[in-house]
Amino acid sequence: MADPTDITEPTEAAGEVAAPEADTGAGNGQAAASREAIDQLSAAYTRMREEIGKAIVGQHKIVDQLLVSLFSGGHCLLEGVPGLAKTLLVSTIAEILQLSFRRIQFTPDLMPSDITGTDVLQDDPETHQRAFHFMQGPLFANIVLADEINRTPPKTQAALLEAMQERRVTVGTSTYPLPQPFFVLATQNPIEQEGTYTLPEAQLDRFMFHVVVDYPTADEELSILKQTTGQAQPVLEAALTGEQILKLQDLVRQVPVADHVFVYARDLARATRPNEPDAAKFVKSYVAWGAGPRAGQYLVIGAKARAVLEGRLHVTTDDIKAVAHPVLRHRLVTTFLADSENITTDDLVDMLLQKVPVELAERAASRVP
Repeated sequence: MADPTDITEPTEAAGEVAAPEADTGAGNGQAAASREAIDQLSAAYTRMREEIGKAIVGQHKIVDQLLVSLFSGGHCLLEGVPGLAKTLLVSTIAEILQLSFRRIQFTPDLMPSDITGTDVLQDDPETHQRAFHFMQGPLFANIVLADEINRTPPKTQAALLEAMQERRVTVGTSTYPLPQPFFVLATQNPIEQEGTYTLPEAQLDRFMFHVVVDYPTADEELSILKQTTGQAQPVLEAALTGEQILKLQDLVRQVPVADHVFVYARDLARATRPNEPDAAKFVKSYVAWGAGPRAGQYLVIGAKARAVLEGRLHVTTDDIKAVAHPVLRHRLVTTFLADSENITTDDLVDMLLQKVPVELAERAASRVP
């Protein structure tokens, strides 16, 4: 059975159709330009996966989810035990995309000014007068790895999450824009929970994806041992620039989506809410709180990015299904009954994907000549 979170294999659901393109001259020219841009992105995506494969063994599903999130303009929460190459993966992505990279080790004594920056009193060599000058913190980078975000107090967590949402930081009375593109990957250790500050649901909702990094397979672990215990160091080649990434993020937003795909994303998000009149019995039993409208937004945007990365000009409900697990798993709050029966949020997403039908597919197909 195919992994429902694997976003590498393009599939088409029966009855799904591409959104019709305009038949005017201007429309054809715009479609041709979009087709060329999508082909370039798809080729760059293939190069990126090849370059990342030089440094990272396996973890293909994780790589694909991170790249989908990056080109969607979202942020990721990575969860995995230590030693699974999370830092190496993120720094490798930054290197092949020619982006600045900073790692912040979150600790209980970390203050907001330690990550955002602070005003420092300095002497002006020209006027010989003392004045405050802003010294940038480690947030001023294109890709920021927030390591063990749940080990720092809520005040510092809030400073990071505000920067993620607003893409700027405020120090005193001054506001400073963060470099673009801006991509945050925060990590959590699922084992050690003592002395940690659990992220509240409202802050978890700011992350587009919750990516679970699992152990490598036996063959992959053998390759890791051979590759990392010798003298050879991988030589990585650049695949894209920051300016190109911004253009491609804008391109993702322009991809058309058929009505029945929007309806499916809406229905999938609403099906997670136990207070809905038509909520499934398992949702009312196992879900204390469901996903909000932001989940539907990220389902559609992530599906668009997946389609573009695979070289397609249209989005299908299979794209929605492919990103459902990373989008929904951190937006569902389980009940005590679910916890006692070891029902995880991934199990609930599996049930939802089986229950929620693909509405309007046949009706949409009948409208296309």
